[in-house]
Amino acid sequence: MYKKEEGTNMNPGAFTRPIRVILADDHDLVRSGIKALLTMIDGVHVVAEARDGAELITLVDDLLPDVVMTDISMPGMDGITAIAQIHSKHPEVRLLVLSMYDTVDFVKRAVANGACGYLMKDSPPFELEQAMRSVMATGSYFSPAIAQRLLQPSEPTADDELTHRQVEILKLIAQGRASKEIAYELGLSPKTVDVHRARIMERLRLNDIASLTLYAVRKGLVKP
Repeated sequence: MYKKEEGTNMNPGAFTRPIRVILADDHDLVRSGIKALLTMIDGVHVVAEARDGAELITLVDDLLPDVVMTDISMPGMDGITAIAQIHSKHPEVRLLVLSMYDTVDFVKRAVANGACGYLMKDSPPFELEQAMRSVMATGSYFSPAIAQRLLQPSEPTADDELTHRQVEILKLIAQGRASKEIAYELGLSPKTVDVHRARIMERLRLNDIASLTLYAVRKGLVKP
């Protein structure tokens, strides 16, 4: 699903041309609210909306916006993966994260993959305009709270602590999948899945599924 918008709400004379924005968030109500705030900013035009990273990439390839504003945690392809691919293909596009997650790990992962700004969803509305103006004028924007977090040492990421296969299995465990389901989806035997789960618990020093799920949520592997 995606939605393209025609026309512009720019006030005459506000800019030589509108700032063209693509907005990505998997929650329709959240996305509608953010869009409403963006369209109140002189010279900002939301040209399209997406519900996940794959749709976002397609839209960026098609429309080449000035700014992408995206959530991180989305179904299918997440925001971080989409940011990395967009930055690789279209380095001129400004990539601004709008997220509910403010941990050092999330912020640094976003920046490492190409994000030039990071804004919290509970920020006051005026900060949305501030962020948009800043990424266009200076190429970056980080709210004071986020900038402070960037100075803190980061925790190890899931990729630092686990193998790629273990991360795959952990995501499915955290989604409540049984060993047989995981085995079928990944083309493994249930016994192999159980061995991986035991090794994951050993590496992370966690003793139960609830703890694994909390770890996966904290690292942004699954939604809370």
